[in-house]
Amino acid sequence: MAATQLKSKRPTCPSCSKPASLCLCIRIQNPGLQNKVNITILQHSLERKHPLNSARIAKLGLKNVTVSTVSDVKFDAKFTIHLLDPGHDLGSGQNGEKSSDFYQVMDDKVDEFHANHVIEGRKEPVITFSIGKYGVVTDIGIGNVWMPHVQWKRRLSFDKILASKVAVDDLEKGFVVKKLQKKRVNGSEELEELEEFEVVVLPGSVLLFPSKNGFDIDGLKAMNFEVKNLIVLDGTWSKARRMFCENPWLRFLPHLKLDLDKLSLYSEIRHQPKAGYLSTIESIVYALEEIGDYPEGLDDLLGVFESMVVDQRRFKDERLSKLSSA
Repeated sequence: MAATQLKSKRPTCPSCSKPASLCLCIRIQNPGLQNKVNITILQHSLERKHPLNSARIAKLGLKNVTVSTVSDVKFDAKFTIHLLDPGHDLGSGQNGEKSSDFYQVMDDKVDEFHANHVIEGRKEPVITFSIGKYGVVTDIGIGNVWMPHVQWKRRLSFDKILASKVAVDDLEKGFVVKKLQKKRVNGSEELEELEEFEVVVLPGSVLLFPSKNGFDIDGLKAMNFEVKNLIVLDGTWSKARRMFCENPWLRFLPHLKLDLDKLSLYSEIRHQPKAGYLSTIESIVYALEEIGDYPEGLDDLLGVFESMVVDQRRFKDERLSKLSSA
């Protein structure tokens, strides 16, 4: 039975993870477009293998893209935040542009940071906190980087941290956030704490999310804020909202909202709460255009996405036709 199942399984493309007959790679005319604004995608764990997941198009079509998997908090999760060394210029070449070995430079700098950022003989985060299901935050601590000669402060809130100019100024220079998540071991009742992600939040980072405190691009420009890193939540809108709720460190960033009255290309086959709620690749393309990072061929990625939607709509119609004729 197992051998038969393996033989019958459709071959898939190792790059885009789509069935070979639906490979996206051959549809992208100019892979690896040189986007100057880095893209950091926080991808919900259920979205990675979804047939309509469009983040894969961003990974194939753009050069500076990183993806970290995020799962729902079911039991308990712990976060630690370390500041980046302000002397580090992650991923920049001599001319100020991101170098071709951007990721290796970034990895090396993070490793160097972890090796050297020692306070009083030990590595110390500036913020730690725990979080429960649906974003219940507990046990927030602030290190003595911001409060010299004082032990870890408890009974704090993110509002108090955000009200501290020293803390906000330091966080704007970049930080590393690590999430440890408790999960069941092999389906048993035993829980094991595992590292889920470690994300480098570069200076100039914004979250692309329509929060009530979000700014449009003109609002960011009015603050003289230069966007260098765009953080995008990849999942259904309900999953994106939950990711936002369960990752309160995202509140340390400015939020960019797109003021677009557009219907998503996949609105017919995947729920869209209202106009302007777009797919991941649509959001990235339109955001880059508004920011002013517009490599030639960027709009072609929307055509690739549209072809993927057409494929899915055709399969849906074929299934309905077979059901009606049965």
